[in-house]
Amino acid sequence: MNVVIFVNGAVMLFTALLMAVNALLFAETAPSFSAAAALLGSIGAFTMIATRGALGGFERLHGFLLTASVWLTAGLSAALPLWLWGMSPADAVFEAMSGITTTGSTVMSGLEQTPRGILFWRALLQLLGGVGFVVTAMALLPMLQVGGMQLFRTESSDKGEKELRTAAGYALATLGIYLGLVALAAATYWLGGMIPFDAITHAMTTLSTGGYSNYDASFGHFTSPFLQWSGTLFMLAGGLPFAWYIRIYTRRTFQSEQVRAFLVSVGAVIVVMTLWLSLSNEVPLGEALRRVAFNVVSVVTTTGYATEDYLTWGPVFAVAFFLLTPVGGCTGSTAGGAKAMRWLILMRAVRDRVRAIHMPHGVFVTRYEGRPVSDDVLAGVVSFFYFYVLTVGVIAVALDFLGLDTLTALSASLTAVANVGPGVGDVVGPAGNFATLPDSAKSVLVFAMYAGRLEMLTLFVLFTPTYWRALA
Repeated sequence: MNVVIFVNGAVMLFTALLMAVNALLFAETAPSFSAAAALLGSIGAFTMIATRGALGGFERLHGFLLTASVWLTAGLSAALPLWLWGMSPADAVFEAMSGITTTGSTVMSGLEQTPRGILFWRALLQLLGGVGFVVTAMALLPMLQVGGMQLFRTESSDKGEKELRTAAGYALATLGIYLGLVALAAATYWLGGMIPFDAITHAMTTLSTGGYSNYDASFGHFTSPFLQWSGTLFMLAGGLPFAWYIRIYTRRTFQSEQVRAFLVSVGAVIVVMTLWLSLSNEVPLGEALRRVAFNVVSVVTTTGYATEDYLTWGPVFAVAFFLLTPVGGCTGSTAGGAKAMRWLILMRAVRDRVRAIHMPHGVFVTRYEGRPVSDDVLAGVVSFFYFYVLTVGVIAVALDFLGLDTLTALSASLTAVANVGPGVGDVVGPAGNFATLPDSAKSVLVFAMYAGRLEMLTLFVLFTPTYWRALA
């Protein structure tokens, strides 16, 4: 248990150091960040000192508690300077948790007049949350055997770490690719016409698939087709597994069933919706392709940028974007959602089950990456989807009781659990803002974003008495 407390202290100390750097870079908000850094740094340092002498061995059961507590500590710590700056406690926690989970929902408006220190902090939280989740997905979730994530070993450890020799080398390669893509995106945005500050912050929130922007109009503030196409490609890059990038580097192969299924599916959706938009709204085909591609990729990769209010395109598009909300990017990417790997396994399992019904003497084995999928992995995937739907439903009912209309409640719940950002409807849609929601509803959504980023099962295990008995 001490190792969990020690790591949480380290998270607080690291967050405090980032606050101190922010205070040095941006004078206008320096008092808020300096005070937060001093307080949080003291607590973090004291926690580490108090527990360093009694660090025990790390076991699998500790992984659940460590994962859940670290994300909670990071979110609450990140809210401190926002509260000291002047946000209400509910708004500060909402904004910080939305940032660190790379959800991108916001309670802030008038972003053009917001101090740069606050805007940079929001972007930095998403940058950290993105790479933090990649590390969690690669290192901890497969070990915890949550939601079929142990199958991710076929894409990472088995084919990546062998070439890079050590887990540390694998982590450094992941970080290098991540920061390299962020730097490339920043340079591209700057060459496309963004000012340096916008280029850097939007690069951070693009590759993290977070979607925080410096403008109320989101990415729609930039009308350049070059920038919008660039944003589309970099969002797509953030939604692809980093193990796949490492595999390309180490093995010179692009083979990945998950990536292929993801790209083909997204491409098919874009083609169909482009033709529909062009024909129904009499939009030129090239323009329709750009508008649809950006917003579809934004929703599917759970980035949450918007170039316009796509709900005005027609009711068909409103339904389509609602259905795309829980899809998510690839496993091992910065994206949220259910993930392409799980959808692929689920559909193959259903296909094989249908075959077995009308061919009872046949033998059908569900495969992934050429290997049979074990029963425990299939059970994990089914359990994940069960808890996914259950969580969305319970959160939606809770929001309904708190006064939200049914559409807003359901959409807000789904977009929070999927870590997407905007939903559908006038309140939480791409043209809306979460600021008008009551504090009680914001608190519920904070939990939904947190649970969604931890992929439900990691968190809900802690709610069972048997876990604590086993831990003791």
